Amino acid sequence: MRYLLLLLLLAGCVTPEQAATIGVGVTVGSIAVMQRSPFDALYSVVSGKDCSIVRMDQGKSYCRPVEPPPEAQPYCTRSLGVADCWRDPASLPDHPPDTAAGPTTLTPTQEADRTRRWPNL
Repeated sequence: MRYLLLLLLLAGCVTPEQAATIGVGVTVGSIAVMQRSPFDALYSVVSGKDCSIVRMDQGKSYCRPVEPPPEAQPYCTRSLGVADCWRDPASLPDHPPDTAAGPTTLTPTQEADRTRRWPNL
């Protein structure tokens, strides 16, 4: 971005004051729209991490940490009036059906979103 402003100055299109105003405007606009400054965006693209000065302003780390995979869901079965849950369903003698109706692991799309690099291309 600085090189673009320098090129505009060399071309005689803008004064140094106008170039500074343009630079501030681009920075403020990018923070408002992308939640990161142009430097943050460049650093994020090069490093593959999601980094932003806005995160630091919120009291968080500069770069978003890698999220750990979710914990395994317990295996729950119906009992008399309550659900009984086990961490290891293989230890059950008759392997009754699970009460959960959905998947127990992340789909490939969800896993890709969890481990994505910035920008999401």
